[in-house]
Amino acid sequence: MNVRTLSRWLIGATVVMGLQAPALSQEVGTRDEAKAMVDAAVAHVKKVGPEKAFKDFTDKSNKDWQKKDLYVFAFSMQGLTMGHGANDKLVGKNLIELKDPNGKLLIQELRNTAQKGGGWVDYEWPHPQTKKIESKVSFVRKTDGFDGFVGVGVYR
Repeated sequence: MNVRTLSRWLIGATVVMGLQAPALSQEVGTRDEAKAMVDAAVAHVKKVGPEKAFKDFTDKSNKDWQKKDLYVFAFSMQGLTMGHGANDKLVGKNLIELKDPNGKLLIQELRNTAQKGGGWVDYEWPHPQTKKIESKVSFVRKTDGFDGFVGVGVYR
């Protein structure tokens, strides 16, 4: 394995862990709850401004943005992680080239959906507990006052 491949694998593994939901012992969120969290997150960005909102989304002690196994993530349209409720180490990293196990350019797909007015994006992702590839869907919407989007995902 060459250095570039190893580097991509390590980044991918870090991202996988960061995009995962908390432990299975928690209650599982629904699509309706995910969509409601995205709507609330978009309103929060508009109310307090992007910088404060992204910090709030990332703050694990702020339970407004992390409920059950749901959490808010925020990206710039260029793929820069602005806020992440599951993994604060991803903040500041550009994940525009991140692919799901089937090769789908995940962040690009999320961005494109947000740019078209928002909606659901289906993809495959390793489950945090079983480590098995499972179907996941995230709802995303563009934010006001910042060239980016927020989203929340659920396993199906």
